[in-house]
Amino acid sequence: MSRQAAPTSFYRAEGYCADESVGYLMKRVLMSIAQAADKRLEPQGITQAQWGPLFMLRRSRASTVAELARELQTDPGAMTRLLDRLESKGFCRRVRSTDDRRVVRIELTPEGEEAADRVPVELSQVMNEHLAGFSRIEWTQLKGLLQRMLTNAEVCAAKGVR
Repeated sequence: MSRQAAPTSFYRAEGYCADESVGYLMKRVLMSIAQAADKRLEPQGITQAQWGPLFMLRRSRASTVAELARELQTDPGAMTRLLDRLESKGFCRRVRSTDDRRVVRIELTPEGEEAADRVPVELSQVMNEHLAGFSRIEWTQLKGLLQRMLTNAEVCAAKGVR
């Protein structure tokens, strides 16, 4: 069982510089990835917000509004509106469950499957472009460091520290 490391003091209020903040840099990288993904997926009629649900549905990781909202860490109301847009584009449809009439499943249409299949192709290219010059060891190390930060965040959340 791993022991939680003690908090560090890399940052101090006096002299704090956003340009050197890991959080700020991660946000800038994430925004750059999202913009590049948007540009690549635009020909398929998919926005950055829309590829997540398409990808989750295609990979069978979610099939209802609530599951998609939970997986993508968003509000169910916002997810409903997003699915309305995807449905109007012909990418998905709502189907009432035959087992439980209260449950509405989201299914991809053939057009939605085709669009969803482009997502990993384009995202792989975007990620590889952002990782240009990294060695496999650096890539693995970066993923490990980010996973460690997420674990630290989960521990803080469990303690009620945020």
